[in-house]
Amino acid sequence: MGYIIVAVIIIAIIIAISNITVVQQSRAYVIERIGRFHAVWGVGFHFKVPFVDRIVRRVSLKEQVLDYPPQPVITKDNVTMQIDTVVYFQITDPKLYAYGVEQPMAAMETLTATTLRNIIGDLELDQTLTSRDVVNTKMRAILDVATDPWGIKVNRVELKNILPPADIQNSMEKQMKAERDRRQAILQAEGQRKSAILIAEGEKEAAILRAAAEKEAAILRAQAEKEAAVLKAAGEAEAIREVQQALADSLKMLNESAPNDSVLKLKAIEAMQQVANGQATKIIIPSELQGLVGLANGLVEGSK
Repeated sequence: MGYIIVAVIIIAIIIAISNITVVQQSRAYVIERIGRFHAVWGVGFHFKVPFVDRIVRRVSLKEQVLDYPPQPVITKDNVTMQIDTVVYFQITDPKLYAYGVEQPMAAMETLTATTLRNIIGDLELDQTLTSRDVVNTKMRAILDVATDPWGIKVNRVELKNILPPADIQNSMEKQMKAERDRRQAILQAEGQRKSAILIAEGEKEAAILRAAAEKEAAILRAQAEKEAAVLKAAGEAEAIREVQQALADSLKMLNESAPNDSVLKLKAIEAMQQVANGQATKIIIPSELQGLVGLANGLVEGSK
């Protein structure tokens, strides 16, 4: 009898130990008691009543990512594209997550696909390719509202890839190539225009500088010629003044020496000699000097 009691005690201890549950960080357990919801266990130690309590679902409270495979979507202008979507979500209410919908992940995938088709169906191809942010925002808002009764919060939705048909891709590549060629031609023409403008401005500035230099040189030459003429005129005036001064001095000296008529006549003859040395072809001798000239000639012949 004692062994039976010991065995029962050991079995009870094993059962009690096996029903001690430790809930880890960022996780939650949904517990049912006799088939009904009982509690949500958070972080820490918990004891489950044997044969009465049951862990219905172990829930992760971390943010999770669902990467759905490409879905065929038809745009407003009847272009079929393949779009794959990434959804970032977090379970905020484990009870609603456990009892709100059967197979929540499958329900989210279906809801994401239908929402994507509805949004893309209202957009044309070009709008779809250029409005990713708009599509992401609309999908997140719609999914967040729809999954709120399931205890799920949708944080972000991203369109991972948008794959148009092959012929559309070829057309888009040709269009992009034509656009790049057009931009290159515009940039090249703009560069040539700026280069021509710079060259013209440089030639204009060079012509202005050359004209200014020629003007300055002409002014300097004119000033130099003017100064040379002034100096020449001043020199001639000085020479004339000195000649006149010398003449005046000689006359003064002659007057001071009180010359007689013979001396005056000799001075006149010297003056006539200087006149004869000039360019004149005809010389008129005053009558009062003719006798003196004859006398001078006789004296010269006698000395010979």
